[in-house]
Parts: sequence; C-alpha cells; structure tokens
Amino acid sequence: MSYTISLLPLSADLHMAALQEVYEATPGYWAMYHLLVPPADQAERDLAEAVATPGRTMMGIVKPVERGNAAAGAELIGLVDFRLHWPADQTASLGMIMIAEAYQRQGLGTKAWYTLRPWLTNQAGMTTVRLTVEQFNHGALAFFQRQGFTLTGEANRVKVGAKFVRLLAMEQTLGSS
Repeated sequence: MSYTISLLPLSADLHMAALQEVYEATPGYWAMYHLLVPPADQAERDLAEAVATPGRTMMGIVKPVERGNAAAGAELIGLVDFRLHWPADQTASLGMIMIAEAYQRQGLGTKAWYTLRPWLTNQAGMTTVRLTVEQFNHGALAFFQRQGFTLTGEANRVKVGAKFVRLLAMEQTLGSS
C-alpha cells in the first residue's frame, strides 16, 4: 500500500509518547544493540538531547489516519533525525531515518529522504549530507546507496553498550532541487 507522508517537527510536549511507540515498533533496530525493547525513557532522552544540541532536529514521519480526510489526523510512523552545520558549515549530519517495522519496505524511507532533501538544499542552505552506518547493517547500507550516498572510505570504531562497532561514513553532495 502506498502512503502519502509528511514531515513534522517533534516536540517533547506533544510527541514523546508517540515517538516511544515508534521505537517500540522497531524491535529489529534495538536487537542490533542486544536489547529486546527500547529503554522506557528513550524518546524523552532523545527529544531532550535534540533540544540541547545546536542545529539538531527530529522530524516525525506521519501518514494520514484516513486517506483524503485531514480532519481524521495523522499517525507517527517514523522519524528523521539530523543536525545542520555539523560537522562543518553547510553540511548536514543525518543521524537516522527510522520507520516502524509494519511500514518498512514500502518506500516510505525513500519518500522521507526525498521530502527532506530539497528543504536541506533550498531552505537550510546545505550542500552536503553525511551519515554513518554500522558495518554489518547491510539493509541500511543498501538503502542509503540507493538514495545516492557513497562510502567515503572513513570508518570509526565506537563502543555501543558492551560491544564495539565500526561505523562507515557515507556522503551525498546536494544540488539545487
């Protein structure tokens, strides 16, 4: 099924519970970190960190509850987390595109990226987007390569919980949209 989506800035006051539900609807993501479920306060912590971090924005990916009826409201089904002018001026760092598992593999991550991309270029003035992907997260690597990101050859080892993971850097140069 094809959905129309929109991106909506998330705030702790209005969206904390819905964001936590998205986290709970993505058990595969948390399993990569050897967690059965996300921490109970994950949405609260992430939204607070976003507010405290200059240039960081968390956008909810929403779909209409009922097609053609805006009055019926929207459902939060994912998020896009990014930071502007980091690590350099005119560079955006894409932290994640997360889609609730019930909505994955339906093109919604691609729609979210192609909704955000022109805004990054035309309104925010970004010329480059960088991100990192865990070395063995083959699905995410393939997804971002399909979106036009290329591996830079840079990699970092970071400790996540009790294990070390290798993060591979990817980049995309933005043109006018």
